Amino acid sequence: MFTPKYPPQDTAPIPTAPAPTTYSPTPYVPAPAPVSNRPAVQLTAGSTLALVAGGSAAVLVVGTVLVSMLLAVAITAASVAVCAVTVRSILKSDRR
Repeated sequence: MFTPKYPPQDTAPIPTAPAPTTYSPTPYVPAPAPVSNRPAVQLTAGSTLALVAGGSAAVLVVGTVLVSMLLAVAITAASVAVCAVTVRSILKSDRR
């Protein structure tokens, strides 16, 4: 009942090592980089204005989100502080 059960023996053939190749000490010369036929990117006045407007809009949106999150944290902290002072005064008046 408690004897181990081993899987059957593997019958796959043992791979043979390939024949060693001879070493030829030729220096490595990298191939030249391919030349692209695309023209370089040229910014026109309109595309520059669009980039500036898009970047400004992104900065304003991110700034608005961050400021609103900071404001939410500040309001929450103030309300927790008011609750703490109220609970403290209630507990202090019960002791008298």
